[in-house]
Amino acid sequence: MINYRARLKDFQLDTIPNLDVAALGALQLVSQEQIPKLDFSHLKRPLVLGSGNAFFTARILFDGVDAFYGDESTYGAMLQMPSHYDGVVILSASGKKHAIAMVEIAQKAHLDTYLITNTKDADAARSLDEDHVFVFQKNREPYTYNTSTYFTPVFGKTEEDASAIASFIEHEVSAHLLRNFDDYEAYALIIPSRFKYARAMLRTKFDELFGPMVVGRVFTDEEIKHAKTVVSSGRELLISFGVENEHYGIPKNRLQIPLPKAVQYGGFLAISYYVVGKIQEAHPPYFAQSVAKYTQTASRIFDQDITPIVE
Repeated sequence: MINYRARLKDFQLDTIPNLDVAALGALQLVSQEQIPKLDFSHLKRPLVLGSGNAFFTARILFDGVDAFYGDESTYGAMLQMPSHYDGVVILSASGKKHAIAMVEIAQKAHLDTYLITNTKDADAARSLDEDHVFVFQKNREPYTYNTSTYFTPVFGKTEEDASAIASFIEHEVSAHLLRNFDDYEAYALIIPSRFKYARAMLRTKFDELFGPMVVGRVFTDEEIKHAKTVVSSGRELLISFGVENEHYGIPKNRLQIPLPKAVQYGGFLAISYYVVGKIQEAHPPYFAQSVAKYTQTASRIFDQDITPIVE
């Protein structure tokens, strides 16, 4: 197999890889490194915080736990009720942006505060003891891709075989892809309901990679039953992952992507991100042409140094 991690080590702004390359590189990282395991069993009712897709990654990690959840818009109000929680866990790949304030306010509320990050010496970790900071491995990636950063803790939980997932993508998923993805200007992804937290993560990927240039809609196989396809278009491709689509969209515009029988969240994210990366490959490089300028703006907004390539 191609050494995707090596490709990620060498790219520059004029050679930014698509999301599929980053997803495969993340699988190689997981298969080659010893991924830490998280244990927060001593917390009975934690408040778990994250921004953007970190929030939904946190939902995956703490699924089944009697926890409260907050994001960049709600954490301030939630931290005004410290008696509700016996600790705070913050997930932030960069350990920057909103995570800094989350840690600061949680500590002022005298809550036991933990940070899960992919950045050694993260800014948000400065006031935390070593045993309250968990640093996971990551690859060098374009800003916002967050494949290795979120795959590592998720695979640490699911303990899936990342090499087997990569092989499945190479031999099974790739065989089902279209050569004419560029014939479509809109995509509706249908995913199994058990991967409900991935729904928002995939929507975010369309936002990040395409903005208003390509429409990306994502529904669970139960959600799509509720008037999501009243209006149809010959320019929309409906892609179902591991579920049959016999009803939605124009029949000739239906594509089914297989999933391994025992796939869990790690494998599902890798496969679905890979497919989104192939859609990205078929369209003009909107993300690559825009990310450098965007990170300049983001740096001013957060008053932090945010770069288009995350080392």
